[in-house]
Amino acid sequence: MSGARIHPTAVIDSGAEIGADCEIGPYSVIGAGVVLGEGSWLQHHVSLTGPSRFGKGNRFHAFCSIGGRTQDLKYAAEPTHLEVGDGNTFREFVTVNRGTAPGAYTRIGSRGNFLAYCHIAHDCTVGDDVIFSNNGTLAGHVTVEDHVVLGGFTAVHQFCRLGRHSMTGGCSKIVQDVPPYMIADGNPARIRGINKTGLERHGFSSEAARALKEAYRLLYRSDLNVAQAVEQMSEQLPDIAEIGHLTGFVTKSERGIIK
Repeated sequence: MSGARIHPTAVIDSGAEIGADCEIGPYSVIGAGVVLGEGSWLQHHVSLTGPSRFGKGNRFHAFCSIGGRTQDLKYAAEPTHLEVGDGNTFREFVTVNRGTAPGAYTRIGSRGNFLAYCHIAHDCTVGDDVIFSNNGTLAGHVTVEDHVVLGGFTAVHQFCRLGRHSMTGGCSKIVQDVPPYMIADGNPARIRGINKTGLERHGFSSEAARALKEAYRLLYRSDLNVAQAVEQMSEQLPDIAEIGHLTGFVTKSERGIIK
C-alpha cells in the first residue's frame, strides 16, 4: 500500500492488494482477492469484490459495485474471476459481475467509460475504448469489441456480440449480433446504416469508408441473403482489414446478425 491514501472509514480485507498512489474514499469496501492497480481512485461507498484484478489508474465513483458474484442461478459459490484493464471510469451505481463456471472470467479492457447504472453481467468480454451510456445493460456471455458506443438504456441479450466501432441508439433492444461499423437502433433493433461519424472521428481512410458503405448496401439494401452478400463482399470489395473483419464477424455469427 505504498503511498496509498485510505480514509479511516474504508474497510480493506487483509487479503486485498492495494497498489501505490491509490486513493480509497470514505466507506468503501475492498474484499479478499482484489488486486487494485496503482493510481486508482475510489470516491466513496465503492464495493470491490474478488477474486478480481484491476489495472492502473481506474476510477470508481460512488456506490458502484464491481466484482460481485454472478446472478446466474447455476452458480454454486465456486471461485470465478473478473479482470479489468487500465484507465477505466465506472460511474455511480455501475455493477459488474464475475464469471459463473469454476475458473470463468468476466473481462473488461482499458479506457472504457461506463456511465451511471450500467450493468455488465457474468462471463462478458468487453474491449478497449468503449462508451456505455447510462443504464446500458449486458446479459451474460456478451462480447463487445473495441470502440463500441452503447446508447442509453440499451439492453443486450445473452450471447450476443457487438462488433468494433458499432453503435446502438438509446432504448435499443439487441437480440442478435451487431456487425462491426454499423448503427443499430430500435425495439427490436434494426441496422440503420454505417457508423459514419464514428469512422470519421477515428481517422478511417476514405477507401475504408467507401468499402464499408458498399458492404452495408450488399448486406442490407440488396436482394442477397447473408451468405451471398458475404461472398460478394469478398469478391468485389478491396482486400482491406475492415472488410476482412466485417466478413469474418458475420460468417462466425451464431445468433445471426441484426437485419
